[in-house]
Amino acid sequence: MEAAEKKEISVENEAVDKSIFKDCSKIAFYRRHKQRLSKKSTYRALLNSVTTGKDSTRFQIINEAAKVSLLAEVYGIEGNIFRLKINEETPLKPRYEVPDVLTNKPSTVRLTSCSGDTGSLVLANGKGDLKCHITANPFKIDLVSEEEVVMSINSLGQLYFEQLQIPLNQRATKENEEDASVDNTQENQEELGLWEEKFGKFVDVKVNGPASIGLDFSLHGFEHLYGIPQHAESHQLKNTSDGDAYRLYNLDVYGYKIHNKMGIYGSVPYLLAHKLGRTLGIFWLNASETLVEINTEPAVKYTLTQMGPVAAKQKVGSRTDVHWMSESGIIDVFLLTGPTPSDVFKQYSYLTGTQAMPPLFSLGYHQCRWNYEDEQDVKAVDAGFDEHDIPYDVMWLDIEHTEGKRYFTWDKKRFPNPQRMQELLRSKKRKLVVISDPHIKIDPNYSVYAKAKEQGFFVRNHEGGDFEGVCWPGLSSYLDFTNPKVREWYSSLFAFSVYQGSTDILYIWNDMNEPSVFRGPEQTMQKNAIHHGNWEHRELHNIYGFYQQMATAEGLIQRSKGKERPFVLTRSFFAGSQKYGAVWTGDNRAKWSYLKISIPMLLTLSVTGISFCGADVGGFDGNPEAELLVRWYQAGAYQPFFRGHATRNTKRREPWLFGEEHTRLIREAIRERYALLPYWYSLFYSAHVASLPVMRPLWVEFPDELKTFGVEDEFMLGSALLVHPVTEPKATVVDVFLPGSNEVWYDSKTFAHWEGACVIKIPVALDTEQYELHYTENDFRCQLSNLEETLPFIYLNPSCL
Repeated sequence: MEAAEKKEISVENEAVDKSIFKDCSKIAFYRRHKQRLSKKSTYRALLNSVTTGKDSTRFQIINEAAKVSLLAEVYGIEGNIFRLKINEETPLKPRYEVPDVLTNKPSTVRLTSCSGDTGSLVLANGKGDLKCHITANPFKIDLVSEEEVVMSINSLGQLYFEQLQIPLNQRATKENEEDASVDNTQENQEELGLWEEKFGKFVDVKVNGPASIGLDFSLHGFEHLYGIPQHAESHQLKNTSDGDAYRLYNLDVYGYKIHNKMGIYGSVPYLLAHKLGRTLGIFWLNASETLVEINTEPAVKYTLTQMGPVAAKQKVGSRTDVHWMSESGIIDVFLLTGPTPSDVFKQYSYLTGTQAMPPLFSLGYHQCRWNYEDEQDVKAVDAGFDEHDIPYDVMWLDIEHTEGKRYFTWDKKRFPNPQRMQELLRSKKRKLVVISDPHIKIDPNYSVYAKAKEQGFFVRNHEGGDFEGVCWPGLSSYLDFTNPKVREWYSSLFAFSVYQGSTDILYIWNDMNEPSVFRGPEQTMQKNAIHHGNWEHRELHNIYGFYQQMATAEGLIQRSKGKERPFVLTRSFFAGSQKYGAVWTGDNRAKWSYLKISIPMLLTLSVTGISFCGADVGGFDGNPEAELLVRWYQAGAYQPFFRGHATRNTKRREPWLFGEEHTRLIREAIRERYALLPYWYSLFYSAHVASLPVMRPLWVEFPDELKTFGVEDEFMLGSALLVHPVTEPKATVVDVFLPGSNEVWYDSKTFAHWEGACVIKIPVALDTEQYELHYTENDFRCQLSNLEETLPFIYLNPSCL
């Protein structure tokens, strides 16, 4: 047994090991921010330094204590977007600015300078209804909409910008060792992780010292925030406390804990705030490790404005403070001013792109397992769907289909004739998806490795050699997808003439691309590994998987000479990943709690631009009882990406293995998915051209109804269908909230109808007769189907059709 396989088994048999992954207290830049902010050091804007260029207004910011100068730039962007960039005025060397995420250079709108008070500057957009009010001392920016302050920046004085320093071994004098931005005394070196940071047996050496950044945003009148995936948490973001920040750091966390703010497979540093009458967005464009603290102060009816006999009472509104902290890079933040949810969706997609239009087959049901063992196994499973009259569109193969985990190859004993296998699937209009991970087995006789090695296409270690880590094949090197030449070469590997045994029905699954490194710190790559352009891995960690999916999608497009849409599923993702395909929630567990948490996790992905998302039906790890499996199929049929998947240590769980009754229930769940395919396709078209999420939280469709703001156990599919999955065992009744005081809702099973704005109790059972509801103009014709209902409860909102 290879070392990687031993590691895999040990990982699978454990719960999440706290010793493997950091909490905030073990993150050095978090501790530095906390220490520095306790000292209340302030910044001042030098408004006499203001210059106005074609695209932006620039001015200097200076730290009063350290006399360190920063350069701020404010941009007005088409569609009511503001951009704020803050960087060192004269950095020791360039700091990393995230490339390739923005779809193109955003069109700027010239900001006009309005007269402000002494010590302030007011910048307005062309219409004059949106203004940035910049206060000099202390430095603060208020975002004003129609004379109302909706957002304040640095009002809490949490701007923090550590500056790059000369390496210790290059310093000529003791004087050069002084760092005004942090306490650089010897006793604080280890505690603050200034020049090196230890975690377990790993030591992260920082050549240019600490380089973290941070800034606070106060959202006035807002109590409900959403976004910043990926976490196995509630849809509405929760308040944090010291040591309990939301972490954005892509990690391979097998069987991740739920209701936890630790970072897992993907990161989208973008959140939305919503209140009655207004929706805002904050997009923090930074690909390094990022932490987000949130503190909501609810509205207070009255507070005393002063003490003494003339004290007056004043109503105080709610406010939520958001504190962003990143390990490196620059401050580059986009403020999306809405004002409606759909406006914010459009503004974000204008920056990062809309959801790629998927091929129709990918909206059907996918069948996967680690692993279908050989061609006979694939043939038998495929035949099982026909025998049991269960529709499906895509068969999947995991790592065991390759020759010793060498991607772009086939195991000659298990899959001796892959083209024949694909032709069998093609004859039934089905497709095949195979896995391709970023680690490449170190083997000079493996052509992919040999060619990448020869051309210098691997990530390097800090000493200049190829980075080596352990993953499924054993000792491996990792392709540097941040290099455009590597992406171009990788894309070429999907050509039929290169990828022997592939056909035009074969599509791709990118896994383990956080990247996962079994013997690395937190099971990922060392932060001081070196990428194209001599950038350290710490600068761009969260965007690594984004680049692999980009290269894979481009390879499939090139393969068809641009005639066919690609399908690429990725585990790791970043802002903008929606342009390249689908995402799933990773290695979940076969437990009711994971079924339940999948709903808020997918809603969060959906509102942050990634509409094509799903969770492994049945749970990847563990053996679901029949009831749970049926309920998961019923829920999954109404989630955008619909795939059954399980690890190889579980019992086989093809849909027909749980007895005739449960087979029938699963069959009908999958059939209902196919019955709605035209609707699904239309929703994805709306996502692609109009930025509207496919799977929507209720607050998106009912933004003026306060009761919808915290709902996460039900959701809208588009504007017409409300879905409330059953996520509790042995449930006999569910409480369903029907929003909309002017809406009429129809139960597709009983034909009962209700006025909106109420909670109704619905009896549930695994099988109930199914009713179909048809809407033609103003006439509703209800017809009893000869099928039997196995699905979550679906309500049709006729006013939205």
